[in-house]
Amino acid sequence: MKRLILAALATVCIGSLHPGAARADLLDDIMKAKKIRIATDLAIPPSGMIDSNLQPTGSDVETAQLLAKDWGLELEFVQTTGATRIPNVQTGKADIIISTLSVTPDRAKVIDFTKPYAALQSVVGGLKSLPVKDWPDLKGKTIAVSRGTTQDQVLSNMKDRDLQIARYDDDATMVTAAVTGQADFIATSATIVNQIGVKNPARPFEPKVLIQTFDLAVGLRKNEPRLMEKLNAWIETNLKNGKLNAIYKKFHGSELPQEMRG
Repeated sequence: MKRLILAALATVCIGSLHPGAARADLLDDIMKAKKIRIATDLAIPPSGMIDSNLQPTGSDVETAQLLAKDWGLELEFVQTTGATRIPNVQTGKADIIISTLSVTPDRAKVIDFTKPYAALQSVVGGLKSLPVKDWPDLKGKTIAVSRGTTQDQVLSNMKDRDLQIARYDDDATMVTAAVTGQADFIATSATIVNQIGVKNPARPFEPKVLIQTFDLAVGLRKNEPRLMEKLNAWIETNLKNGKLNAIYKKFHGSELPQEMRG
């Protein structure tokens, strides 16, 4: 009996020294199940949304569909919100996240990120007819922003730029101001800037000055090196062959940054 107890204790100790030895590999689990569960927010167009036939669509949706197709897997969307994306992979509800997930130091403490597969460009956009190419050209100009956004914060801190800021309660009212001629410049995502001309062809807007580019990556739980390696290889391949750029351009109206496309 004593020997059995000592043997059991030894097994416990070895397991505690090598916790990864007893842990299932997520890539193996995915391939055995022949299904990948991807957390995607379907309420943030044009990245994720529901179409008129009540089917998921958008740039993140098509990215997820391409991944599942290339790997020969069934795709299950785990509908999520911004706040639940990371908990979904931490608790095992989803295998990975493809949902406008920007790479930040705080997030990198709790999950792992792949190489970027897309980007979110924050810009000052304006009427195409206005000759603005850089910050000095915006001196004294009024720029519309959504109150409390990153763009509002960044522009408010540019005291030396002599920018005039007009704050709106949300993106919808800000875009309406641009469409109706109340605003000639807005600070928002490049995607929203490009949509203004669609709403009013007489007032086409274009990105004028880049504020910041946020990398968007696939999120997965910590310490899954084999899954990480396979995801990174897939992203690299589909950036080089142009498929990820084509998806992004289809929904966002602009191409991925040149340095990302390689």
